[in-house]
Amino acid sequence: MKSVVADARRLVVKVGSSLVTNEGRGLDHEAVARWATEIAALRRDGREVVLVSSGAIAEGMQRLGWAARPKAIHELQAAAAVGQMGLVQAYEAAFSSHGLHTAQILLTHDDLADRRRYLNARSTLRTLIALGVIPIINENDTVTTDEIRVGDNDTLGALVTNLIEADVLVLLTDQQGLYTADPRRDPAATLLLTAKAGDPALEAMAGGAGSGIGRGGMLTKVLAAKRAARSGASTVIACGREHAVLTRLASGELVGTQLVAEAQTLAARKQWLADHVQLAGRLALDAGAVRALAREGKSLLPIGVVSVEGSFDRGEVVGCFAPDGREVARGLVNYGAADTARILRQPSSQIEAILGWVDEPELIHRDNLVLLA
Repeated sequence: MKSVVADARRLVVKVGSSLVTNEGRGLDHEAVARWATEIAALRRDGREVVLVSSGAIAEGMQRLGWAARPKAIHELQAAAAVGQMGLVQAYEAAFSSHGLHTAQILLTHDDLADRRRYLNARSTLRTLIALGVIPIINENDTVTTDEIRVGDNDTLGALVTNLIEADVLVLLTDQQGLYTADPRRDPAATLLLTAKAGDPALEAMAGGAGSGIGRGGMLTKVLAAKRAARSGASTVIACGREHAVLTRLASGELVGTQLVAEAQTLAARKQWLADHVQLAGRLALDAGAVRALAREGKSLLPIGVVSVEGSFDRGEVVGCFAPDGREVARGLVNYGAADTARILRQPSSQIEAILGWVDEPELIHRDNLVLLA
């Protein structure tokens, strides 16, 4: 079996903080230069590459003289703002030595949750790729708060993978890959070479967060692979400290763990719905409604909704949850939270009598709904 990267023409490569910093004390410029060299080799081979890179906050901490990662959001934002300058300068200098230009793209969840901004971001990235520019992407930590945060660069990498319809997501970390158990605690743990992305057993294998510099851990990588698989992209989790890891993967060598996408690729609009990290609200469904959505491909009607959480408006994305707590679908809701609470458990024929008006008979039409499980 060969690496899924071998036949990939468009890749998203995510490099973790531990691979571009001096143990969190500023950028490792030699490491940045190595990544530029490897990515330049992929470009010469005719591949398109988008880089998602951590390191801005660590660089900002070093420039500001901070020894420990701050917890206050305003201090994190300040560190990111200072560090982005160094991160961009380092990558531009490294890639320019190979005759390549870079572009900085900073994203928030709001950029991807709003349909118009989502399409604008996709258009910009595709244009940069067509021009032969290497986009350097990071979450816009200078303005993000918990309410609009993507959360970690593994998730951001998956979102970008879906956004540009890349073939493969490569998540580079300081670990060898995904093990059957935590190798730090279980000496019998073995490296998993290949598996199906989205297999629930993988989440049980994944451990907790990694270093104190970054936000991600192995679980975020497994969930990122599950998300990327919705657009048909496979994921490789590999150790970025391996010699020439990207070029070896591109040559077909199996390095680390590859999680292969086997699910049917979602249409672009439904992919956008599925990629919402933050939900405006939650709808608890009864078993009949879950069956109607998952097995019969029907729209969600008010009569199948048991309870409502959140303060969402018409047109926002809400999650639909089964009685056992699993999110089974999400979609664009036709009624705000207050109106939904008034018409739940009622047949659609009673909406006008209850509200005094009727917009749609469905709470969520099947054309605006995507199944997740």
